[in-house]
Amino acid sequence: MAALSAYSSPWPEPTPDPNPNPNPNSNTSCGVSSEDQTDQLQSLESFSSMPQDEPDSFSPSIPESNPNYQMPLPSPAESTSSSPPPTLLHISFNQDHGCFAAGTDHGFRIYNCDPFREIFRRDFERGGGIGVVEMLFRCNILALVGGGPDPQYPLNKVMIWDDHQSRCIGELSFRSEVRSVKLRRDRIIVVLEQKIFVYNFADLKLLHQIETIANPKGLCAVSQGVGSLVLVCPGLQKGQVRVEHYASKRTKFIMAHDSRIACFALTQDGQLLATSSTKGTLVRIFNTLDGTLLQEVRRGADRAEIYSLAFSSNAQWLAVSSDKGTVHVFNLKVNSGSARSEPRSTSDPTLPTSSLSFIKGVLPKYFSSEWSVAQFRLVEGSPYIVAFGHQKNTVVILGMDGSFYRCQFDPVNGGEMTQLEYNNFLKPEAAF
Repeated sequence: MAALSAYSSPWPEPTPDPNPNPNPNSNTSCGVSSEDQTDQLQSLESFSSMPQDEPDSFSPSIPESNPNYQMPLPSPAESTSSSPPPTLLHISFNQDHGCFAAGTDHGFRIYNCDPFREIFRRDFERGGGIGVVEMLFRCNILALVGGGPDPQYPLNKVMIWDDHQSRCIGELSFRSEVRSVKLRRDRIIVVLEQKIFVYNFADLKLLHQIETIANPKGLCAVSQGVGSLVLVCPGLQKGQVRVEHYASKRTKFIMAHDSRIACFALTQDGQLLATSSTKGTLVRIFNTLDGTLLQEVRRGADRAEIYSLAFSSNAQWLAVSSDKGTVHVFNLKVNSGSARSEPRSTSDPTLPTSSLSFIKGVLPKYFSSEWSVAQFRLVEGSPYIVAFGHQKNTVVILGMDGSFYRCQFDPVNGGEMTQLEYNNFLKPEAAF
């Protein structure tokens, strides 16, 4: 069970702060629930480091995302250029892939992808380790979980941070460590190793609990379409994924792979699902409504760890990153608007296939596999996550070594992508 505490009433609307906090290094301590391991909602008369005796009434409202809001960037700390770069603990894109968040051993930072620039950072004076930071589009509401050798918050708590007020406005507490958090405008999804909790964002009411197989990576994906919540998580069997269609109140189980699930991704509308296993050789695309296998593409022949999968906004392309140091882009034969269309034959000349496919009836399936259209080579050894950029035919790649790449691929001729931009987003810059 989760223990829940909320601070201030009502929740603030996520709007720009006309007077941003002049001291970004101030260490704000969020209150801790006095009712541990219970599903209880508390609200406090005023913010304090400890709960007060008599709570006020609580009537929060859904935090609406303001697309015009840009988090203010405080002045850089003194001697930034001489201080060593922080250790990166977490990176993740926001819901539309226009921004990304980085959790470090000192705090967190928010960056814009195109054009690339740091738009906000907060470093804490004591502790400061942030192992998970999840954005809500571009608004001032964030979900934070402690991490690293000196965590800012307990690893079993999700802190709801409002940077308009420069403080926490609520927390969710659990019996075990939080593995990941997903946000929608109307939901908060918290992933533990073997359980997932779904909360209503309006009042933080617990709506659903899901049991999963061991899920140390915190795998979970949610659609972002208005009014159509689709949630995907590991099932209770090896290689199985569970799809929750909340609008129709339907649950669909898909046996996606023989090996354990390593990674998956949803389209924005939740109609298409891409999955990979711990073998990392094949990626499969499913219709989430009926579990139909629509397409299967091959990353390579040897085993690999898949770090991330990402659909383009129109579901025409799929990007894959792995520990082999290569990002692949595949051409998809269906889009989410025609998820029920018939699978296209692998003999279609518009699909890249092996040159030995003419003997596919004799040799293994490997030789008739669909291969990537475009590739980009990276330095092996560092995990990378990938997303499609807002410019046409571009891909954004983020590395746990602090690297930021923006690349462009040729949708007709394919081949090696062209690098458009590179930045080290952890490098101290006076311009920030």
